[in-house]
Amino acid sequence: MSADQPTPSPQTAGNPLLAPWTTPFGSPPFDEIATEHFRPAFDAALAEHLREVEAIAGNPAEPSFENTIAALERGGRTLSRVAAAFFNLTSAHSNDALEAVERDIAPLLARHRNAIQLNPALFRRVDALFARRGALGLTPEQDRVLERYHIGFTRSGAGLDEPAKRRLAEIGERLATLGTQFGQNVLADEKAYALVLDGEADLAGLPPELRDAAAESAAARGLAGKHAITLGRSSIEPFLQFSARRDLRETAFKAWLARGEGAAADNRPIIAETVALRAEQARLLGYPSYAHFRLDDTMAKTPEAALGLLRSVWTPARARALREQEALQALAAAEGGNFEIAAWDWRYYAEQQRKAEYNLDESELKPYLQLDRMIEAAFDTAHRLFGLSFAERHDVPVWHPDVRAWEVTGRDGQLVGLFYGDYFARPSKRSGAWMEAIREQDKLDGEVRPIIVNVMNFAKAAEGAPSLLSFDDARTLFHEFGHGLHGLMSDLTYPSISGTNVARDFVEFPSQLYEHWLERPEILRRHALHYRTGEPMPEDLLRRLLAARTFNQGFATVEFISSALVDLDFHAAGADAADPAAFERESLARIGMPAAIAMRHRPPHFQHIFAGSGYSAGYYSYLWSEVLDADGFGAFEEAGDVFDPDVAKRLGDFVYSAGYLQDPAKAYQDFRGRPPEPAALLRKRGLVEAAE
Repeated sequence: MSADQPTPSPQTAGNPLLAPWTTPFGSPPFDEIATEHFRPAFDAALAEHLREVEAIAGNPAEPSFENTIAALERGGRTLSRVAAAFFNLTSAHSNDALEAVERDIAPLLARHRNAIQLNPALFRRVDALFARRGALGLTPEQDRVLERYHIGFTRSGAGLDEPAKRRLAEIGERLATLGTQFGQNVLADEKAYALVLDGEADLAGLPPELRDAAAESAAARGLAGKHAITLGRSSIEPFLQFSARRDLRETAFKAWLARGEGAAADNRPIIAETVALRAEQARLLGYPSYAHFRLDDTMAKTPEAALGLLRSVWTPARARALREQEALQALAAAEGGNFEIAAWDWRYYAEQQRKAEYNLDESELKPYLQLDRMIEAAFDTAHRLFGLSFAERHDVPVWHPDVRAWEVTGRDGQLVGLFYGDYFARPSKRSGAWMEAIREQDKLDGEVRPIIVNVMNFAKAAEGAPSLLSFDDARTLFHEFGHGLHGLMSDLTYPSISGTNVARDFVEFPSQLYEHWLERPEILRRHALHYRTGEPMPEDLLRRLLAARTFNQGFATVEFISSALVDLDFHAAGADAADPAAFERESLARIGMPAAIAMRHRPPHFQHIFAGSGYSAGYYSYLWSEVLDADGFGAFEEAGDVFDPDVAKRLGDFVYSAGYLQDPAKAYQDFRGRPPEPAALLRKRGLVEAAE
């Protein structure tokens, strides 16, 4: 039995969440789990974990690493299993009943976390250990785990007086409820909307693969014979890119922009309350703003450092975007368009501009970017870098028929972990792409191998046809698989610092670095094969694709940085952002946001920062990590081989396998041999000329 399995008891009978999982790899028995199993499983698991914590806090023995920190690491195994299965479903395959359970359980989980983090007896034990850490004879990993526990308790308010702790607990519960409702509101808007295309006139300009995907979307909504564009990126972005119907582009784009602010599901009051509560939380903890609180425990350390990076890139990016806009305006005028380029026009005319400058057509690329081949490309890259092998398993229970599972082994043939891929958009899945761990790696009581999930929202092709990706889709696949490797390759004893449990502005480094291999001729020549002929991508097309890699980067950088700046603005302002719509307008006006570009994520559907606290005041971290990935890939280029075994070993040892074992800046320097050079980011995005 795996070390993370519960001990069988009479009380577990009939509930697969609480019984031992006898499935391959000890994976969740999704084929047996029903919605009604979750609430009793949560109740039992929460009670069990609380008993474990109370036993640790009340232990009459002198605090030691083993009876306090290691004991905390061992606790909550059942709760982790139940929560992992539950939140995987609520994000990837939800329904009304699951959402009702989620609304009930969110404040209970927050209350449970508070009961642990604000437990005075437990904090006294952790604090006493931390005070004499140098005399405990700890290993480097144990010392790091103790440090992270002390930081976690302190940042949760464990050292404050009782009134402050009570208020922090109330805030935590309310924020959990608000975040859950925010995410459910966005999903409701995305599920409810479809732009129905009826007839050839509505389909003008759309390539065959997009028509097929839109027909599939319509059929799934009971609209057989029609075509439907949804609010998933893999549906609406290509529609905006190719549709010759400006009126339909405008309709679809405005619906996309308005997610989360409809009358029935308006997230703006949730935003106002959320930022006010987070500001109060930060003040109670001794910080001038929530942004200061969040960034204090990151690589950036301060909002000023994050803003410094964002502003240094914003200026050349905005200048580049305005030049791009002039070129697009000229294209529209040449067609006889008597209008100013709007946000719903940009992708359409940018596609035309790309054809003109690089003779590159997205529809020319897609036949070479089959989903199955791109999955193989991601696996092949991992094999060549780290010696990993992937064997598909058909005996592992999954939560939807489209989900696939692979057994992952290392160079020695030993099990590394289990990997799930859930690639297609559906109404039951929230938008976007993400990685999560159903089970994290540890070696605390025997080897526990990780179970890792990648979730995407690609358009599914018609039955029997291969699903074809855009190059951006393929990049997303590599990005999320980079996160997946960070979880799979983890090699630590203690789960709290394993896998992706690292600083927020370091967690994107392994994923963004992995994107580089997609653009390598060595990978594209082997895996970018035409879905009909099996022929590799022609060298001329490959050359044009790589030449165009920095095309439209002014636009891409502006839409990202504007979102990151508005995120920091909200979390610096707190209660001053009582009118989120007005605050958004004022924030964008201050930075001179071009009218023809919209934020990548407007506040009412900005789930990174409002559907939970994961990236709150931290959306900048993608750019911070991009400095590392742009500079870090240079180590392979300087070695003259993008699969150089020595560089790959350092990358595996100090980054992908190392979790939060040491400070991220030190981890990067151990891999690279020096600190990162920020100029690498501007070079990667093609913004060097604009900066000069």
